[in-house]
Amino acid sequence: MTHKSNDLIGLGNALMDFLVEVDDHKLLEFNLKKGEMHLVEEEKAKEILHKINHYQLKIETLPGGSAANTLRAFAFLGGKAILCGKVGKDKHGEMYVQEMNKQGVQTRINNHTKNTGHAVTFITPDSQRTFSVHLGAALELYKEDILEEDIQKSKILHIEGYQIEGQTKETVLQAIQLAQKNNTLISLDLADPGVIRRNKSFLKELVAKVDIIFLNEEEAKEYTGLQPEEAAKDLGRYVKTVVVKRGAQGSLIYHHHTLTKIGVFPAKAIDTTGAGDCYAAGFLYGYCQGWELEKAGKLGSLLASRIVEQKGVAIGKLNATEIKSKLL
Repeated sequence: MTHKSNDLIGLGNALMDFLVEVDDHKLLEFNLKKGEMHLVEEEKAKEILHKINHYQLKIETLPGGSAANTLRAFAFLGGKAILCGKVGKDKHGEMYVQEMNKQGVQTRINNHTKNTGHAVTFITPDSQRTFSVHLGAALELYKEDILEEDIQKSKILHIEGYQIEGQTKETVLQAIQLAQKNNTLISLDLADPGVIRRNKSFLKELVAKVDIIFLNEEEAKEYTGLQPEEAAKDLGRYVKTVVVKRGAQGSLIYHHHTLTKIGVFPAKAIDTTGAGDCYAAGFLYGYCQGWELEKAGKLGSLLASRIVEQKGVAIGKLNATEIKSKLL
């Protein structure tokens, strides 16, 4: 990987994140099941934003999406990253590209006539998150949006599981083909148990092409039917490096028949949004630097512990030098 000039290229849903603090009673007004992710059509998305304005709830805005969160955190640590995505020809689309560039991520983000996608994250006092997601223009990422030159010069192609559904599935397969052709490693974050449930047979084929896979306990159980340690070993039959994120229980890394347990760093969690994405960023940064996997896992764990102390994936409020120095 040493001859590659870029570290990480990511394919992801380019979504503006709207963070809204709300109590349990007010959350009921939005007809969303607490703690779950809801994909909504344009009309429902407009209705939810209208209600937020009507109740005069405070909104914080950040560029988001799982892969984008990982790439922002990766660039924050000092890595070189490129994001491929699609936004609308609107103010949120402009803001998205500007913010990603400002945070050190190169963008290959084209425009579409649909509105820029967004994710409303309702945060209740117990730190639970409930999502209302309207994908909008993000769904329109096509094969021709992916440049082979970008994949060729990158050490790792990182894919978020959300993109294996709908028309972006073909784009993902094209990117994987280009990665294999150009000796670029492939990293996959499985993202959501629902995605796994709906695409299990396709995932069996996809996972066999992957070099690094990230999943949490629930996703591991959904995919393999096994508890974390056994799930990691089971996946390790197909994937070189398996990472199972276990929240407060730390994480597991299974590589070359060896299981490594990574502990947690103390944190006063106020919002777990993006914790898994930031773990992946820390791990992939260490991996690209040629670190031992245990050290890479510790950086992932440390970064995740710091991000849960912020509201939203406010990576810019942290100090990268200070974080990395804790592992030296």
